[in-house]
Amino acid sequence: MDLLRFFTAGNVDDGKSTLIGRLLYDSNSISTDIIETLTRQSKTVGANTEIDLALLTDGLRAEREQGITIDVAYKYFSTSKRKFIIADTPGHIQYTRNMFTGASNADLAIILVDARNGITDQTKRHTIISAILGVPHVLVCINKMDLIDYSEEKYKQIERDYLVFAEKLNLQNIGFIPASALAGDNVVTKSEKMPWYNGLSLLEFLETVQLSETQQTDEARFQVQYVIRPQTEALHDYRGFAGKVVSGAYKKGQRVTVLPSGIESSIDKIEVNQNEVDVAETNTPVVLHLKDDVDISRGNTIVPSEFLPTTQKELTATICWMDNASYIPGQKIILQQNSFRSKAVIKDVMSKIDIHSFQALESDGTMKLNDICKVFIKTAEPISFDSYSHNRNTGAFILINENTNNTVAAGTID
Repeated sequence: MDLLRFFTAGNVDDGKSTLIGRLLYDSNSISTDIIETLTRQSKTVGANTEIDLALLTDGLRAEREQGITIDVAYKYFSTSKRKFIIADTPGHIQYTRNMFTGASNADLAIILVDARNGITDQTKRHTIISAILGVPHVLVCINKMDLIDYSEEKYKQIERDYLVFAEKLNLQNIGFIPASALAGDNVVTKSEKMPWYNGLSLLEFLETVQLSETQQTDEARFQVQYVIRPQTEALHDYRGFAGKVVSGAYKKGQRVTVLPSGIESSIDKIEVNQNEVDVAETNTPVVLHLKDDVDISRGNTIVPSEFLPTTQKELTATICWMDNASYIPGQKIILQQNSFRSKAVIKDVMSKIDIHSFQALESDGTMKLNDICKVFIKTAEPISFDSYSHNRNTGAFILINENTNNTVAAGTID
């Protein structure tokens, strides 16, 4: 059964948490004990309905007291057709960093629009971030249709306004669904209150949307997470390289190159769950054994010799600054890409992206919380990578403050 990763985004009070709660509740994906707990909590917070479905994702005490979602809440559920991971991202402008994180590996963005308000700056902001991160599908869920008497005319106007704005963003696939999360219209089942809508319900869409491969390339990529050397009498010569196949496939006997050293060898043995196999495919945790005794450590990359990624100490990237403290030119940082880590420095803040117009603005060299910027980075150790548009796993990274160990930015390599 395949897996769909999607996230929800929108303005504050557009109904993101309620939509997810309704989706889980009406699809019978919530256990009885959780329903009983939510019913009790709904009475405590004075909800207008018997059960406040938003409480299912609003998991933090502080955010419940404020009636808002302030963190990315993840939920997991499945139907007979597909498994799902949902990231419910916050709507406030100051939490752009959370959305950038929640969207980075998503197959689908659900952008909620309040039918009463239409397209807003936050709608544009969330759409632009989806475009920057190359999310394969965008679904615009026009919510609260019950509050505009299920008006087809209003729905069509919002659809037209959105398509005009999105035209310049080069989004791959855009869909629209009119809904009422509170009333349950077009969430799990088709609503009889909108006979003019001939499309799918939200759940039907989620179950049938065509999945684009998260890895956009068939070129094999594997990064060493751990070197296994038991050095026991029974396994005296055992030397395995553990990690996950992030894209493509590896075959026994295949000629490979170890990066950044550039030393070539071939795969002698592949282990999956302590059993030898001939082939290991994408997302499979494996242990690779090479025929030659090559010096390999954590963070090194093993790739087919005919399909090498870029390996160098310089890269251009788009980053979202996530630290409450502004960027200080020359500050010491660590770049981490999966298990690879290296000291690094941002040599140049080349431009800032206007989150409303998608235009590159001239940079003054500074970065503050939630700024999205194009930067030039130099690393102390060579890093092997593909562009993010080519391979989302090897083209993404985070930046860590070397002194505080805080994550200060997330980025995608151009």
